[in-house]
Amino acid sequence: MDTSLNTMAALFQQLGLESSDTAIKDFFKRHYLPQSVRLEDAPFWTPAQSAFLRESLDADAQWAEVIDHLDTSLRR
Repeated sequence: MDTSLNTMAALFQQLGLESSDTAIKDFFKRHYLPQSVRLEDAPFWTPAQSAFLRESLDADAQWAEVIDHLDTSLRR
């Protein structure tokens, strides 16, 4: 059983992004997601990042909750 914490920093690491608090705040400042665009279809993801997000949400995987938080944070 995987007991690792699924935090925003851990999600950023999983996506291959810088995961410091400063880098995460900067990411949210630089990226905005309109309501009409699904999170996994955002133009700033690589194909691999998009696939990870889509598969995690489709499977309601362990990352789903923090991915939902990412989605909400990008739609401020």
